[in-house]
Amino acid sequence: MKEPINYIDFLTPLIPALEHLKHYPHVTYTWVIMIGFVVLALALRGGFSLIPSGAQNVLEMIIGELAQFVDSLLGKDGRRFFPLIGALAFFILTSNLIGLLPGCVSPTANINTNAAMGLTVFLIYQSVGVSRHGAHYIKHFLGPVWWMMPLMLPIEIISHLARPLTLSVRLFGNIKGEDLVILVLGFLIPVVLPMPMIAFAVFTSVLQTLVFILLSLVYLAGALEEAH
Repeated sequence: MKEPINYIDFLTPLIPALEHLKHYPHVTYTWVIMIGFVVLALALRGGFSLIPSGAQNVLEMIIGELAQFVDSLLGKDGRRFFPLIGALAFFILTSNLIGLLPGCVSPTANINTNAAMGLTVFLIYQSVGVSRHGAHYIKHFLGPVWWMMPLMLPIEIISHLARPLTLSVRLFGNIKGEDLVILVLGFLIPVVLPMPMIAFAVFTSVLQTLVFILLSLVYLAGALEEAH
């Protein structure tokens, strides 16, 4: 089944430079989302009031709840890692939802986008563990008792190496699956049949965002705590 044409295909005849971009829509829409956030930040800069109202009130509520969520898992280190978790949350949620718009593509429906985020989380929490504990960080891989080290070391190494893979594949599978189901339903009975699935996709988009950042926080918390 042929996928629907996205907006880049329509713009290519008008802007020939976009010819190469239409082959990598996940990259194109990633840049669209990032540029959108930059423009939004510049537009909002200096426009906040001491007494919030309207959109500012909603935005502050979302950021405040997210900050409390991060603090509840990381404690005093929460605000240090909030920029990372906040950026992941807003980007993943926007990427998940943008694919529900006609003619748009979800960057998170491509395994490469998710692998980049998963690898970033992996490298950061490993570097945090080494920075916090130094050479003692190796104790996280050796198990609770010395005689289990030969068994625990390879298990822990495989477990840690699998984390960016599971982060990537879980998000990819859910978002790509939703897009395909909506596409199939749209061909069978346009408009009416896909609507319940689109509503469900909005819910799962939020859920998958929470799952990704929750696991990222768990990995960070594990790297920060002392090994026993």
